[in-house]
Amino acid sequence: MARGFESKDVEFQQSEAERGRSVGRALTSAERDDAERRRSIELALTRSRTDLARATSAAHRRMLEQAIADLERQLGSNG
Repeated sequence: MARGFESKDVEFQQSEAERGRSVGRALTSAERDDAERRRSIELALTRSRTDLARATSAAHRRMLEQAIADLERQLGSNG
């Protein structure tokens, strides 16, 4: 029984992946690089904000605030 669910799940994942690929035009290499860079910055920003919410040391908080400001500048100049 579980095997049937697994195969249906795999089939669903494959169809979703195919649907995602077929939407819109193909990206150029430069566009893919830009999107990957932006995603990386967004992830770093999310991580820094999470760390800031948990930081207890004033020096650590200042460092994280500076890092967040820098990442936000990078996002602003990127897009």
